[in-house]
Amino acid sequence: MKVGKSVRGVGAAVAVAGLTALGMIAIAQAQAPAPLKIGVMEGFSGVYGDLTAGEVEAMQMAVEDATQQTGGKVLGRTVEILSADHQTKPDVGAQIARRWYDVDGVKMITGLGTSSVALAVRKIAQEKGLIDINTGAASADLTGPSCSETGAHWVYDTYALAHVTGEAMVKAGGDSWYFLTADYAFGHALERDVTEVVKAAGGKVLGSVRHPLSTQDFSSFLLQAQSSKAKIIGLANAGQDTINSIKQAGEFGIVKGGQKLAGLLVFATDVQSLTLPVAQGLVLTESFYWDLNDETRAWTKRYRAKKDKLPSMLTVGVYSSTLHYLKAVQAAGTDDAKAVMAKMREIPVNDVMTKNGKLREDGRLVRDMYLFEVKSPAESKSKDDIYKLVATVPGDQAYRPLKDGKCPFVK
Repeated sequence: MKVGKSVRGVGAAVAVAGLTALGMIAIAQAQAPAPLKIGVMEGFSGVYGDLTAGEVEAMQMAVEDATQQTGGKVLGRTVEILSADHQTKPDVGAQIARRWYDVDGVKMITGLGTSSVALAVRKIAQEKGLIDINTGAASADLTGPSCSETGAHWVYDTYALAHVTGEAMVKAGGDSWYFLTADYAFGHALERDVTEVVKAAGGKVLGSVRHPLSTQDFSSFLLQAQSSKAKIIGLANAGQDTINSIKQAGEFGIVKGGQKLAGLLVFATDVQSLTLPVAQGLVLTESFYWDLNDETRAWTKRYRAKKDKLPSMLTVGVYSSTLHYLKAVQAAGTDDAKAVMAKMREIPVNDVMTKNGKLREDGRLVRDMYLFEVKSPAESKSKDDIYKLVATVPGDQAYRPLKDGKCPFVK
């Protein structure tokens, strides 16, 4: 009997100890700081799917690099990544943003390709007073009428694309233009900005035609452009639309007939899809190229260990924006949006994509842009050797002056 009582006593003691341990674990978990949640939202499917593949992996690399000295944490908090496909639909993007900000506690959203989606998400972010960093959207209105005190525009915009590519083409003799334009906010803004550049340089615009997003048949649009006799056909589209329009222009013999194509937003991944025999000679503007220097080559090697494909400037843009955001959170000692944005503007942007970049008051990241020409097959040494550098354009020349943007809160 005494033994039995002893066993029961030990069992009870073990049970109490177990409950105590569970209670202590629960208390510790309750006291542990919540993760810092950040999100990348993109058109991961559809017309821009090939461009955006790998952005989650790029964000993971940024988290690794930002926290390598702090045991994987920022301000003692782990970093949690959310991702979502907005399907290039503004209403879907707005719904995701609202849920992320309100329910999931996301503090920063990046990516946001497709200008119509980016402008819709911008309104939600402004309403919540939270951070959105556009890396994929191009409309310069994001730092103009739709600028935000907690928003940034990171990789390129329609003004820079127009001035770097457009001015180069006009200077080379392309003084008459006809536009093939994607019929939504991005295409309209790009056509508008290039038109201003062409006219300012003494050229003329003979007309334009607008095509639906993600159309498969460009024949009627290309025939109109061909019949215009314009020296330059400006492709104010992107992604698969650009690839299809260039391929079909080749089928119509447009370039062989003497007209030139201006790819106003072309990515390295597009060029690889087109192949050099089709894309050779194309002049374009990018903010990153994998083979620029030893640092870009080393970063690309790391990236390809995670995602075996050539990174686009969108991919590296997500890395760069996330890295700078996390540095700013650490420096600010808080995830408060206004305090973090103040640090993001204060700290120069230095990473594999950008050197001594400056985030302006209107949210525009100002840094060098590059004018490239696609190599011919004879000039290329490997399947990834696709560009030759024509010019480096300083940021203060590539981007719209702050005073001209009409950002409401910029005095």
